[in-house]
Amino acid sequence: MSVTGSTGLELVGGGLQVVVATHNPHKVEELGRILAPLLPGVELVPDDGPEAVEDGDTFEANALIKARAAHQRTGLPALADDSGIEVDALGGAPGIHSARYAGTRDDRDNLELLLTNLGDGQDRTARFVCAAAWVDSAGEIVVRGEWQGEVADAPRGEGGFGYDPIFVPHDGGGRAAGELTAEEKDALSHRRIAFTALAERIQAS
Repeated sequence: MSVTGSTGLELVGGGLQVVVATHNPHKVEELGRILAPLLPGVELVPDDGPEAVEDGDTFEANALIKARAAHQRTGLPALADDSGIEVDALGGAPGIHSARYAGTRDDRDNLELLLTNLGDGQDRTARFVCAAAWVDSAGEIVVRGEWQGEVADAPRGEGGFGYDPIFVPHDGGGRAAGELTAEEKDALSHRRIAFTALAERIQAS
């Protein structure tokens, strides 16, 4: 990655320290794998501050809220994402409320409630959405990625997290995201799409 121009990035010990505005260790691990080839030399620093209040009404707004808070608190460039699943037959729900859908913040409770609410409906079209945000001293960037698929009848696979066991992507060979290897998911996912676009914007700025 070229560290020039208006990005506002600072070299730290030969690399770039960037704070990741999330307390989800699964997400930090996934972003680390995705971003390593896209932004070589970047060191991701977990966010140990208080969680920002996500009171935006879109994925993009909430991603920016988290990235702004992390940047303001640490002074480092900050990455954040807000992601979830939208189900057409449920009017786009759970959407931005995906992580808190069942009120317990438990992945299993969330996906079981989604399956209950969807029932035996024939329309199971859904998409994973990821809004990826970057905030530094020079400005802000936010992009959106979508991964199209359908909701399975029951959880499948032991991989991934969140709604992965019940999301069957159109490009996953008939397997649920929870049945994909980490490498397969990284190559296809909504986060891959969003953070690839974000890395391109960062490098071009």
